Order: sequence, then structure tokens, then C-alpha cells
Amino acid sequence: MSRIETIGNATLYHGDCRDILPTLPKVDLVLTDPPYGIGIASNPVRQMHEKLDWDAEPPSVGTINDCIAHGDVAIVWGGNYFGLPAAQCFLVWDKIQPHDFSLAMVEMAWTNKGGPAKMHRQSVLSYRKDHPTQKPIELMEWCISHAKESMTVADPFMGSGTTGVACANLGKTFYGIEREERYFDIAVERITRAYQQLSLFQASEPLDHQQIAYSQAALL
Repeated sequence: MSRIETIGNATLYHGDCRDILPTLPKVDLVLTDPPYGIGIASNPVRQMHEKLDWDAEPPSVGTINDCIAHGDVAIVWGGNYFGLPAAQCFLVWDKIQPHDFSLAMVEMAWTNKGGPAKMHRQSVLSYRKDHPTQKPIELMEWCISHAKESMTVADPFMGSGTTGVACANLGKTFYGIEREERYFDIAVERITRAYQQLSLFQASEPLDHQQIAYSQAALL
């Protein structure tokens, strides 16, 4: 039996998404950042050095397709690694890196939602990381806003819970799955703090931009 934590409108599962995702209701949006199978955690310029095998190989294309099929809309960061079908729209994160820096200057997300390609600009140095491949909260909020009609969101590769924090800030229902216990515990802590911060405002409506910025700052 997997461990389950319920925090506000978030339900978090410690386990393998291949086992857990089929038991969950279909959602409006699957927003996820699966491991790409490039051993990025061992990169010497990363701020964390690990011996976990979570990024030794990527999930199978079948697993990624199952994740995509679980939402009306899907956004998959690193989708270019998985041989997904041609898409009209890509979401791009400009990491504002120096041209001579050794790591990627941008990252791309595949989405089955139509429309022109979009770009979010935010420095990779602008936020604290609890996970070697952690995305900024603002980026995940931007992704959710791109799928404007979404009220329920799932992240089958939750990592340290950034998608869940973004959902808390935006008043969305969230389902997160993570198989590494270390990161599952961090996700529980971060999402709990997000809801605690929101309770200070006694918010029954989605927060305005100024309040969201304040709650994000408290998590850093």
C-alpha cells in the first residue's frame, strides 16, 4: 500500500505512477517533468550530488503516453526526449543563462494544447532548489494558466512538489505521485507550507498577483 497524504486540495501518493495513476480520476491537466534519462543529478555543476538511480534511464514512451492520456490537456517538460507526436505548440522556459554557460539555456515542454509557442523568462538562479531538476513555482503557475479551464491537475513525477505548490496558490485540485521517499517528504513539507501561508490571508477566492508573489517569497 502506498503512503497517501492529503493537504488542502492536494492528495499526494508515495509510489510508482505506473501503479497509482490508473486508480486516480482523469484530470483537466497533466503537468509533469519526468526524468529524461541523462544522469543530470551527477552533473558536477549541479548544487546536489546524488547516487540515486532516478535519472539513470527515462520512463518508457508507453508510460509517458499513459500519463498524457490521463488529462484532457497535457504539458510534459522535456517532451523532446520521448518521441512524442508533432505538436502545434511548445512552451519554452528561457533560463536567462550566459551564452558561454555549460548547461541548457532553455528547456521545452510538449503540449497537446493548440496555439502558438509561448516563452516564460526567469533566471535559473532566481529560486532555491530542493531537487536537481526543480522548476520555479512561477513557471508551473504559468503552465497552469496556459490551460485556463483546468481545475484539476496531476503530476505523475512530482519530485519536490513544485506543481502542487503552484496548484495551492491558484486554487486548483492536485494529485501528485513520487516514488523517491526523500523528495516525497520534501513535497509534503513544501505543499503544507504553501497552504499554511495561504491561510494567513483566509483566502476563499483565488489569490491576486500580489498575494501570490508574497506567498511564493515565503517558500524561498
